[in-house]
Amino acid sequence: MIEGLSDTNMMRIGIGLVALIVFLVILYSSRNRRGQGRRVAAPAGDAADRVEPTLREVIEAEEGRADERQSVAGDAVGVQSSEGDPSAVRPAGSVGSRPAGEYDKIVSIFLVARAGQSLSGSDLVVASEKAGLVYGHMNIFHRMVDKHPELGPIFSVANLVKPGYFDLRSIKELQTPGINFFITLPGPMSALDAWDTLLPTAQRMAELLDAVLLDEERNALGRQRIANIRDEMRAYDRAREKMNIRPGR
Repeated sequence: MIEGLSDTNMMRIGIGLVALIVFLVILYSSRNRRGQGRRVAAPAGDAADRVEPTLREVIEAEEGRADERQSVAGDAVGVQSSEGDPSAVRPAGSVGSRPAGEYDKIVSIFLVARAGQSLSGSDLVVASEKAGLVYGHMNIFHRMVDKHPELGPIFSVANLVKPGYFDLRSIKELQTPGINFFITLPGPMSALDAWDTLLPTAQRMAELLDAVLLDEERNALGRQRIANIRDEMRAYDRAREKMNIRPGR
């Protein structure tokens, strides 16, 4: 029977067999390839590294390495003045550390660069100082209670690029898509007062950096959402009052 086949038919059969073998090899390889369909970490410096750290990662994981960080922060590292004088610096130290205690609510908003742009580290430092923030605990920025830093931060500001902190030794090279303002409750003042302190600070920095404010769902932070957050803060304060807990920690 094979002898009766033409050369053309023999060629077609050969091609079919080769195609079948190739298909089986591909199928076998795809089933045994490890990590198929999983996300793979991008190389260092790739845009995919710009992954927002969760707030609990910033607060807990970074706090767990606070001693190491503070040894770095204590090596004459500080925040430059708005005039840009390298000699006019404030030490990072432990300013912004939180008193011992649990927190049960986190309120956050984002400040992000406009499309196709990024926020530079140098601009962030200047804007943070102008907005009344200080660099400190966990190597991030904080807004403190006037004359009472021992009470802990009213709110803090972290980097959206993991691991979430700002290394002032290389701050001039920093380019980030945005930053995260967050309040941990309970805090040193009522939730509503903390929000009313955070919002104008974030709005001021948005003006200074020509950036955009977003809510926790990454939608534009409009008047309605601002009003809703204020209502949430009032409800939180009322709930604590019912438990006979005074505002603050």
